[in-house]
Amino acid sequence: MSAPVVVVAGAMANKPRNGGEAWVRLSWIRGLQRLGCEVWFVEQIAEQHCTDAHGRSVPFSCSSNRHWWSQIADRFALGHRSSLICDSGETVGASIDQLRQIAADGALLVNISGHLTEPTLLPAFRRRVYVDIDPGFTQFWDADGNAGARLHGHDRFVTIGEQIGRPGCDVPTGDRRWHHVRQPVVLDDWPVVDAADLGAADRFRFTTIATWRGPFGPIQRDRRRFGLKLHEFRKFISLPTLVDARFEAALAIHPDESADIDLLDRSGWALVDPTSAAGTPDSFRSYVTGSMAEFSVAQGMYVESNCGWFSDRTTRYLASGRPALVQDTGFSTCLPTGSGLVAFTTLDDARAGAASILADLESHCRAARAIAETYFDSDVVLTRFLERCDLP
Repeated sequence: MSAPVVVVAGAMANKPRNGGEAWVRLSWIRGLQRLGCEVWFVEQIAEQHCTDAHGRSVPFSCSSNRHWWSQIADRFALGHRSSLICDSGETVGASIDQLRQIAADGALLVNISGHLTEPTLLPAFRRRVYVDIDPGFTQFWDADGNAGARLHGHDRFVTIGEQIGRPGCDVPTGDRRWHHVRQPVVLDDWPVVDAADLGAADRFRFTTIATWRGPFGPIQRDRRRFGLKLHEFRKFISLPTLVDARFEAALAIHPDESADIDLLDRSGWALVDPTSAAGTPDSFRSYVTGSMAEFSVAQGMYVESNCGWFSDRTTRYLASGRPALVQDTGFSTCLPTGSGLVAFTTLDDARAGAASILADLESHCRAARAIAETYFDSDVVLTRFLERCDLP
């Protein structure tokens, strides 16, 4: 039998110098390749979003977006089975005609965040799966008729929000049935690094990689306000003053946020430049494995809706044998917590969780890897995903 053909669509050139966002798409690509699929990657970009290294608008042909995409394609051997389509009419890699033929031959489209919208290409696929990695935002937008949800034209809907459609979750589903999928991580890409090999400073360092203000604004619904990460971060900002450890964030925060930057500094947070620390897939991995553990909060939307969102970044800490102390979004109902993965809802919870990790780092490290192997291994996650899509 010939290998199943899968086209993964997602944003990488649109997110230059962001190693974590690249890993989200690469985990799907590489995970499906491991299962024997013939995997193609396609991305579209608007020329108006193309910039140079200094953020200035430039034509697609000389943009840092295109250069970044080519670097990733070369680094991970995406080769001739990839395509970057610009609305200027330029294409790097496979042509739209080639992609239409692949679609007509029965390829499955895995459309991450509904990224692929090209009007002559999207309808050519007979099987189109929408993969939601922003649970809550996506469904609220859809309920409000916001075209930004980009759900139209898909046959199946999959979300990483494990509580979507289940009791206790406040996210509307309308008449759509949402299937659940966990964030896949290719374990071979994230080998365990022994915590004993960390230097003295790193052995007591909690880290995370984050954006202070994400691309989405808060959502108002039925007199409720579903907030952002910064709103949650402020609730736990004093944690470094309560724990004898270093807390560091590779944080994308605009210099104009001077009040919050000062508050972070006064509260004991060490901030590093995310592009320097984690701007490529390789540096992102080095930053994760060079940490003792992760500490992170979640978007207010994920917390307040109890949607069960779980960070792709956290799966990589776990896979590397790094414990994760992370804010609960409802995931504790379906994942083991307490050792390796430590969930918190209050500042006291977070302080106790940090103390637990510091008191017995080695056992937390072993448990972290075991959780990744059991719950996030791409071989397991994506095999189930393909079965739900009726692919062998």
